[in-house]
Amino acid sequence: MDLTEVDLLAWLVPAAVVFGSAAVLVVVVVLAVRFARRAPAARRRAAAELGTAGAALVQLDDAVDELDLEVGLSGALYGGGAPPSLRRARMTAQHARDEAFVAYRDAGDPRVVPADAARAARDLHRRIERELATIEAARREHRDWIQANVGASEQVAGAERRLAELRARMGDPGALLRELEQRADPEEWTDAARAVDDARSAVAEAERRIAAAREIAADPTRSALEDLAGAERALRRADAASRTLEETHRLVTQAGLAVSDEIAAARSAVRSATSIRAALPADQAERLGDEIRWADQQLDRIEPTAARRPVSANEAIARVRDRLDMALADAHTAQQRLHGARTALPGTLAAARSAIGHAEAAIPEHTAGLDARVRLDAARRELAAARQTQDPVEALDAARRAIRHAEEAKALANHHRLASAGE
Repeated sequence: MDLTEVDLLAWLVPAAVVFGSAAVLVVVVVLAVRFARRAPAARRRAAAELGTAGAALVQLDDAVDELDLEVGLSGALYGGGAPPSLRRARMTAQHARDEAFVAYRDAGDPRVVPADAARAARDLHRRIERELATIEAARREHRDWIQANVGASEQVAGAERRLAELRARMGDPGALLRELEQRADPEEWTDAARAVDDARSAVAEAERRIAAAREIAADPTRSALEDLAGAERALRRADAASRTLEETHRLVTQAGLAVSDEIAAARSAVRSATSIRAALPADQAERLGDEIRWADQQLDRIEPTAARRPVSANEAIARVRDRLDMALADAHTAQQRLHGARTALPGTLAAARSAIGHAEAAIPEHTAGLDARVRLDAARRELAAARQTQDPVEALDAARRAIRHAEEAKALANHHRLASAGE
């Protein structure tokens, strides 16, 4: 080795050490940053930020509901629609609330890095706070306008018109319930029976509130706004209960007309799966055979009571079809998947509508916790997507996701109610 090589090595060795150490340091820093972003402490911070944003989201959801109440009260007072400014405020608030639900759900995804989730939650909280301030300003401005421009007697007269319109629209709620009693077993119309009681009690409360407001209106030193707002809330509850009754009646009627076809389609799907099984390797055929036997047993269990329990039958059939499709996922050709989706879609859409209806009945007056509201919002979005898409396979997947979200929403709402009752 000559002098030149010695000099070169003398320069290269320290340089390699320096650059190698720098590279190791960079790797260590990157790993440390990654660990810090995903460490338990980071997850706790993210959970705390999400909790704060979630509490604000509950406030926003309730505030939008109250703003909707203001619009309804305004419509009753003016004999027409609410003022344009109030309607615009409601529309903006509803969009903000819907976007906030999506942002909260995205931030809470377990796949999101905790640091990113915390940042998204803080941004969401700031947006919600701004929207809450905007809503409160719109409501305050509207209340001031009412007090300055609308007399108490006019307000009471508007509430009385609303009550008369609601009575005319509701008719006799007991008539639909009696028809349901003839069509189906009580388990099918539990929500409808509860809705009839809720509608009647809400109408009675509205009558009491309006009577109190009428008495107060005669005294210029007193304000009837509290009783009028209470009457409007009662009218809204009665209206919602009436719609629940009508929706339950429609679901039971339509399910009764469709249930025999749904059973036949499910039997056909089982026969198709049996023919596909014959061409599969032994291990796959054995697994599919177990699923086919399970599906057959379920249909045998469902069919005898389907005529009197059509909604429950359609929901159960949808679950059978879902599980059978999962078992056939790898064996189905594209054409078979398309045909199966087309036959399963109508019943699954009906089951999704029913599941969402049950969830909505379990979350009255926005009293449920945030998780139930988020699941219900997701269920509604998935059902809307299922109705809009032209691809039967995509539509079927979306409808099945809607069912799962709705069932989770109902379970969470029931758990929240039981936990609140136990406190």
